[in-house]
Amino acid sequence: MLGKLPSSIGHALKNVRPGLEKLIYADAALDAPEIIRVESVAFDDNEAIPPLFSADGEGESPPLRWRGVPDGAAGIVLVVEDADSPTPAPFIHALAIKTPASDDDLIPGALTRKSAAATEGLLLGRNSLMQASWTPPDPPPGHGPHRYVFEIYAIDHIPELNEPPGKKEILKILRGHTLAKGCMIGIYERNA
Repeated sequence: MLGKLPSSIGHALKNVRPGLEKLIYADAALDAPEIIRVESVAFDDNEAIPPLFSADGEGESPPLRWRGVPDGAAGIVLVVEDADSPTPAPFIHALAIKTPASDDDLIPGALTRKSAAATEGLLLGRNSLMQASWTPPDPPPGHGPHRYVFEIYAIDHIPELNEPPGKKEILKILRGHTLAKGCMIGIYERNA
């Protein structure tokens, strides 16, 4: 979608970025120990996301692994945000809740409707496109590098949900109930 924009638009919007301070991860109400290690076998922290996992490739969600979930956690919340989207708030690429709470791994493509339905205990939330699915990295050409932040939260309760939660519902779930958190950053850029 954004990959088809002329690079002149990407260059013009180069300084329009919400930044890391506007991420859910930076919310002061979510002050919790950062003890969960988040990793991917596809890329290292603060390194490039392979094109396979972007809108330029297959567009499937990358494999993820988290370790260090504390005792007493009831569930895991996964959030993926673009801190550099040319929007006032970070673009949310994925929201999910995973039960039971434990150290776990997600296979490539797990954050799609079809795969999530086959993954026990995984409920997808609505991303910024209002879809209960993964939206792959798709930065405008010439906009510069984008930081995609893969956030994991251990929570102490699982609420009753009648529909896939959006950002507002996820914040309600996290505030006052986050036991621990962790994140990793993947970088993706389209050159002009």
